[in-house]
Amino acid sequence: MKLSTYLMFEGNCREAFTHYEKVLGGKMLAMMDHRGTPAEDQVPPAWRDKILHACLEIDGQMLMASDAPPDRSDGPMRSVSVSVGVKTPEEAERIFAGLSEGGAKVAMPMSETFWSPRFGMLTDRFGTSWMVGAEQPADKMDCG
Repeated sequence: MKLSTYLMFEGNCREAFTHYEKVLGGKMLAMMDHRGTPAEDQVPPAWRDKILHACLEIDGQMLMASDAPPDRSDGPMRSVSVSVGVKTPEEAERIFAGLSEGGAKVAMPMSETFWSPRFGMLTDRFGTSWMVGAEQPADKMDCG
């Protein structure tokens, strides 16, 4: 079984995924709008340049998304967070700062926790909730 994250945006998927590519690294595998596809006639003309499917590969994992037309949207994502785990506190800080660019609602500022040397939570300007954390060093882990 393979689970993948698929985000739904309200018209700003292109901007969000361009930003995520910059902040998270990886390679944009797809950024397809509705024009020239069988879906073109299923959306209003003003929506045809919106994203039908985007796929960003990050370290062998896929983050996917699309724009949901207003009549097919349940509003911003509220009950899901994308969790990003990195090796170092410095990388966690860099990603948290990048995701915060342009305005974010910080639910938990980056700080040391009992499970991570650096962990924070935010909702970015695109409405995506994120949890960013650094791995706990092996000598600090208590698995028993």
